[in-house]
Amino acid sequence: MRYAVIGGGPAGLYFALLAKKANPEDEVLVFERNPPDATFGWGVVFSEETLGALRDADYETYTEIGENFARWNAIDIYYHDTRVRSRGHVFTGISRKVLLDILQRRCRALGVRLEFEREVRDLGEFEDADLIVGADGINGLVRRVYGEVFKPQVAVHPTKYAWFGSDLPLDAFTFIFRQNVHGLFQVHAYPFDAKTCTFIVECPEDAWRRAGLDSASEAESIAYCEALFQPELQGRRLMSNRSLWVNFLTLRQESWHKGNTVVLGDAAHTAHFSIGSGTKLAMEDSIALVDALRRHRDLGTALNDYEMERQPIVERFQDAALESAGYFEHVSRYAAFDPRQFAFNLLTRSRRITYVNLTQRDPDLVRTVDSWFAADATGSPDGAIRLSPPPMFAPLRVGALTIPNRVALVAGPDLDAAARTGAGLVITEFVSVTDDGRITPETPVIDRPRQDLLRSAVERLHQAGSKVALQLGHAGRRGSMRHRSEGVDRPLRRGGWRLMAASPIAYTPHAALPKEMTTRDLSHIVKVFAAAARAAAGCGLDALELNFAHGYLIAGFISPLTNRRTDEYGGSLENRMRFSLEVLDAVRAKWDQPLLVRISASDWADGGIDLDGSVANAALLKAHGCDLVHVVMGQTIWESRPDYRRLFGVPASDRIRNEAGIATLASGNITTADDVNTILAAGRADLCVLDLTATG
Repeated sequence: MRYAVIGGGPAGLYFALLAKKANPEDEVLVFERNPPDATFGWGVVFSEETLGALRDADYETYTEIGENFARWNAIDIYYHDTRVRSRGHVFTGISRKVLLDILQRRCRALGVRLEFEREVRDLGEFEDADLIVGADGINGLVRRVYGEVFKPQVAVHPTKYAWFGSDLPLDAFTFIFRQNVHGLFQVHAYPFDAKTCTFIVECPEDAWRRAGLDSASEAESIAYCEALFQPELQGRRLMSNRSLWVNFLTLRQESWHKGNTVVLGDAAHTAHFSIGSGTKLAMEDSIALVDALRRHRDLGTALNDYEMERQPIVERFQDAALESAGYFEHVSRYAAFDPRQFAFNLLTRSRRITYVNLTQRDPDLVRTVDSWFAADATGSPDGAIRLSPPPMFAPLRVGALTIPNRVALVAGPDLDAAARTGAGLVITEFVSVTDDGRITPETPVIDRPRQDLLRSAVERLHQAGSKVALQLGHAGRRGSMRHRSEGVDRPLRRGGWRLMAASPIAYTPHAALPKEMTTRDLSHIVKVFAAAARAAAGCGLDALELNFAHGYLIAGFISPLTNRRTDEYGGSLENRMRFSLEVLDAVRAKWDQPLLVRISASDWADGGIDLDGSVANAALLKAHGCDLVHVVMGQTIWESRPDYRRLFGVPASDRIRNEAGIATLASGNITTADDVNTILAAGRADLCVLDLTATG
C-alpha cells in the first residue's frame, strides 16, 4: 500500500512509523509544511495508561521517550496566597521538540519518507495513494476539503489563553490563581525536563481587554504575566514561541473518513488543554488506525472499525475536558471558598477523580478536607476536629433546623419505608393544596385526614432520626391524569376535573386544554397555598418544600414556553416570577420554619428556562425568604429532550449555590456515597438526593 500522511506532528509521525513497521514493504510518505525543528507549544504530558499503549505499539520509541521523561506525582494549587499540595497523581512530561525528534528519527530508520517545508494545497496530488491520512490539525486541508461529510461542530471557548514556556523548575503540576484590578488570571504549568516548564496563562476576555493584552505585543504580554506571577516565578522568565492570545476551540465531527481519506488527532477532534490529552489522544488514534488496517483487508471496513473504536473513547475525554474547561471559565464563582475546598473542587472538576479515588491517591488531603468540612458544619474552630466523618455524615444547619446528615430522600406514599433508610431529610410525595390541584385521583390533599396521617408518620420518622419536609404543590395542566402505573401523563378516561394554567396550552397532545387563570384565580391560589402552610404547621413537620418545578402550575408561569400571557404575569422574567413570589410570600407569612423551593433549573428545550435564568430566579427566591433550592431538571413541556446521564443535575446545583448564594439540594442519578461525598466536599451542593432506585 501507499500512504500519504499530511502533517508531521506526533499524530502523523506516529502513524507513519507504526504503519511502516506493520508492513515494511508499504510506502509511507509524510508531508509537513514547517521545518523539522519547528514546534508550537512546549511540553507534552502522558498518563500511565498512554505509556502502556506506547510500549505495546513500538517499544523502541517508548524506550527512548522514557529516557527523556520528567516524572512527578504532585499537584500544587496556589489560591489566596496559600499552597495546597496533593500527591498520588502520576504524570510524565517530555519536551515536544524532543518527542518530534525521536519520532522523526524512528520514521527514517524504518524507511518512512519525510518531506518538510512542503505545503500541500490540493489532495489531488495524492491520487495514487491507497490511503490519505489527515494529521494536519484543526485548521488543516483535509478537514476543510471534506467538511460537508465530516460535519464539524466547533465550540469557541470564551476565555483567552497564551501558551508560554519558562525556565522555572517545577516538581508538580501547578495551578495558580491571581486576582488583580483587571480580573482573575490563572496558570496551568507543568515540567517537561529538569529546568523547563510549560506555563499557560488563561483569563476571561473582559480581564484580558482591561489589562490591555488585546493590543499588547508578545514582549508586552510576557512582561505583564511575569509581573503578575512574580511570587511563583521567583525571578525566572517566561519564554515565547508564537505565544499569541487565542480562544480554545473544541472540535467534534460526525465522521472521520471519506473514501480513502481519514483524519486523526486534532484534525478529527480536540480536547481542552486543562486535562492535557491532545497529544495522548492523537497518538492513540494512530495506534487504533494501524490496528484496524491490520485486522481488515478491506479499507472501508478498516476505517469504519477505527471510527467505531475511537469515537466513544474520544467523546468521553471531550466530555471530561468540557467539564474541566467550564470550571476554569467560571472559577470566579468559587472566590469565597476555603483553599482546601477550592483544591478539592479543582481536583474533581472533570469527574474522573472522586472522593474515593482521591482518598486512595492522597488520604492526607482528604482527611484535611473532612476536618475542615466538619468544623465548618458544626461551627467548631478550624482544625479542632481531627477525626472527622466523610461530608455526607456532617450535619447541615438550615435556619434553626439541624439536619443530622447530608442525604435526602424523596419518599413515596410509604413514609415508614423512608424511615429505614437513615436519610437526614425525608421529603414527602407531592401533596396538593386543593382537590383540583391533584396530579391523579390518588394524589393526597392537605386535608384533615391527611394532617392526622402526617402527624403520626412524622413522629415515627423523628424517632428514626430523620427530619421531614412536606412537599406542597398544584399540578396545573399536568393534573387529571391516570395513576402512573398506567403510564406517565395519560389523561383520565372519565371522572376528570377542570384544569387551569398560566396559558391555555395542553401538557400532551391528548391532555385536556387548561383554562387560562384570571387575576381572581391567581389570588385564590395564593390564599390556598397560605392555608395549606397554616395547616402543615400543626403536623410537627420540620420544613416545607414548595414545588415550583416539573411543569406543574407555578412552573408553568416561570417558563416562557408555557407562559404566553400579556399581562403583568407574563413576558419578562420579573413578570413571569411574580406569581411564584406572591405564593412564596404568602407561605412565608404562615410558616416560620425552613422553607425549600423545588425548581426546574433547565427546561431542556429551545427558548425555555436555562441555567442563567435559574440563577436569577434562585436569587429572587432567596430574597423572598427561601432557605434552600431543590434543583431538578426538565419536564416543563412534554416534548423536551431529557439527558438523564449520571449526576445530570449537579452542574445546575453548583451554579445556583455558588452564583445565587443559596443552599441547594442536588439531584439527578446520584447513586453512591462516593457521589454524595464528592459533590459535598467540592461545594457543589449542601444536600444530595440519593437515588436508591437506580442502585437497585
